[in-house]
Amino acid sequence: MSDSTETVEIALGTEDPESEARAKKFFNEMLEPDGSVRPSYADFAELLKSLSAKDLDAKTRAAEELFRRLGITFAVYTEGGSTERLIPFDIIPRIIDRAEWDLVQRGCVQRVKALNTFLYDIYHDQEILNAGLIPPELVLRNSDFRPEMMGVDLPNDVYAHIAGIDLVRTGEKDFFVLEDNVRTPSGVSYLLENREVMMRLFPDAFANQSISPVGNYSERLLENLRAVAPPTASDDPVVVLLTPGRYNSAYFEHVFLAEQMGVELVEGSDLFVREGFVWMRTTEGPVKVDVVYRRIDDPFTDPLAFRSDSVLGIAGVLSAVRSGTVNLANAMGTGCADDKAMYTYVPRMIEFYLGEHAILKNVDTWMLRNEQDRKHVFANMEDLVIKEVHGSGGYGMLIGPASTKEEREEYKKRVEADPSGFIAQPTLELSTAPTFANGMIVPRHVDLRPFVLSGKDTSVIPGGLTRVALREGSLVVNSSQGGGTKDTWVLETAK
Repeated sequence: MSDSTETVEIALGTEDPESEARAKKFFNEMLEPDGSVRPSYADFAELLKSLSAKDLDAKTRAAEELFRRLGITFAVYTEGGSTERLIPFDIIPRIIDRAEWDLVQRGCVQRVKALNTFLYDIYHDQEILNAGLIPPELVLRNSDFRPEMMGVDLPNDVYAHIAGIDLVRTGEKDFFVLEDNVRTPSGVSYLLENREVMMRLFPDAFANQSISPVGNYSERLLENLRAVAPPTASDDPVVVLLTPGRYNSAYFEHVFLAEQMGVELVEGSDLFVREGFVWMRTTEGPVKVDVVYRRIDDPFTDPLAFRSDSVLGIAGVLSAVRSGTVNLANAMGTGCADDKAMYTYVPRMIEFYLGEHAILKNVDTWMLRNEQDRKHVFANMEDLVIKEVHGSGGYGMLIGPASTKEEREEYKKRVEADPSGFIAQPTLELSTAPTFANGMIVPRHVDLRPFVLSGKDTSVIPGGLTRVALREGSLVVNSSQGGGTKDTWVLETAK
């Protein structure tokens, strides 16, 4: 890292001339094509003029020390087990103009409302299937479809209480949905802690600009969870957060959110079902639980209904859900709404249920279970990204432009063995955001995960989690694959 005391350079390109031309192909969120600063970044750019590379290096080290003290880590799973790592953090914020955010916000709310309506429908009258708009086998044969939830009425008809909608940007107003996360979306703790750290590092920036706050997330989450308590709950519903335990990759987040909401963090052994209700063991005797914010997957939730070898869940909780004495967030069976095959049908859901056109576009997607799509993909593998339908975390993908002929041939064999388990998408020209690296502020590819809460109503936390591909030229933003995070600022007023 440079020790220069000169003002840090803001580069349009990257660290060498050869890659600069390549970088100019992508939408730069901070700089115009002529190198001038976009209005949303103008105030922060002025602040940067007073800082040197040495100053920013010192702030980076200070941020790392803060994260280390807070214990903000994630687990990377390998064949030899798991390794706890400090999540990489970039100190240059991603700044989103108010008008841009309004588009994102409206699109995310629309999408989650449609997904919740779809989930209610498939577990009741299945009107969208009867209308022929979605192939029934994609739902009824989906490994995440839970027939046990058929006919079960949930408070406020909400299934996905917490959703994370992954977005990518390719131009001024071109936001695309990459995938929907409505099972157990994670990452919000990084969003909150990133903001806390940035307020310490750049207090003047927050004093001089109107930046939408995110610190009330936990309060809003608890309010929404209490709003979906079952009719048997008291006026002060008891909410708990169910974790699989300290060896889970998101355990830090479970602890963080439980503390922030002021609710008990429990494991399966802390809860039991008696006389149709869920109870929590305490030193003062059993306490009835009304809402369980679960961070474990369906198969492990109830050993009496699903995996009998699970020690993570609550024996008999499905029966309590069906009888309406407890509510789970997110509901069991939400997984069939967010796999990568169902993703292609969300615009149809929006039109069918809401009578509206999708505000946020889908990425073009080829379903490899279809022979014509498969032929096209096999003929163009070097230009496409191929993903497992149930994959996550950046694992199990083939990124065509970065692959070898041998890797493509091997992946082709995997697809041929189970075509319905894969989809393909074009390699998107992800936008870049300014990132501090090698003594300069240079462009790096980013995505965005806004968090949508449903319960009392449906709303979006302003900003979301920005993930950044820290390696030059990389399009993979997942922390498990070498990516990091940065704070996301939404300006209160349009620039």
